[in-house]
Amino acid sequence: MSRFYLALSFSLVSVANIASATETFSIQLQGTLPATAPADAFILDLADTPKTTIANYQAQGTKVICYFSAGSFEDWRADAGAFPKALIGKPLGEWPGEYWLDIRQIAPLIPIMERRMDMALEKGCDGIDPDNMDLQTQDTGFAISGADQITYARALAETAHRKGLRIGLKNDLEQVPELAPLFDYAVNESCMRYDECDVLTAFRDQGKPVYAIQYDDGPVPRCAGAAQFDFSFSYATRDLEVPTSPCP
Repeated sequence: MSRFYLALSFSLVSVANIASATETFSIQLQGTLPATAPADAFILDLADTPKTTIANYQAQGTKVICYFSAGSFEDWRADAGAFPKALIGKPLGEWPGEYWLDIRQIAPLIPIMERRMDMALEKGCDGIDPDNMDLQTQDTGFAISGADQITYARALAETAHRKGLRIGLKNDLEQVPELAPLFDYAVNESCMRYDECDVLTAFRDQGKPVYAIQYDDGPVPRCAGAAQFDFSFSYATRDLEVPTSPCP
């Protein structure tokens, strides 16, 4: 879930007009990005994607959101030195060089995330996708509660909106009822596989888009059942080295 190239450029118009089941979206986590936009919305990495690339996709009519991890420390990022050591917890087992953050420490953490939001603005991203937003469910090395996660999520949403950026909620399904009113869209992984898509209808009930990624590695065939939800679905293999394909 790190190294996640997310780009969904949202025009600052009514959220209800941003996405529907007929809008396609794509995600690419690594590798060479295509010159031509592969979908109506494309998910790209904030730090690794040049401003000119973002502008090129937008010129093609593609919406662009920029990804960064808000819940983990990544030792390869240019701003890694800005994180106090006290914030860094246990490693994410499948992602070398990545560690959970102590999101209870709002005062030192939010300014770092705010600088990333400023980068998103400078590069022309209209929206952001902060990843790893369910630390209350993870073995982080810290005693992070559900209330701590909501406090942190609220601080991120308020900071983004103050800057005129749209912000998405990544996963964290157990807190969707509390957080859906604060966020502008949802990005979810594998809701069909785990029979969790119903929870995300809270976003659609508020006229907000849901971008749902289905990996081709579970018991549910990649797009099976997607038509019953008014979401934008895309399917992928785990390596995400090429643009993913929108579900038909």
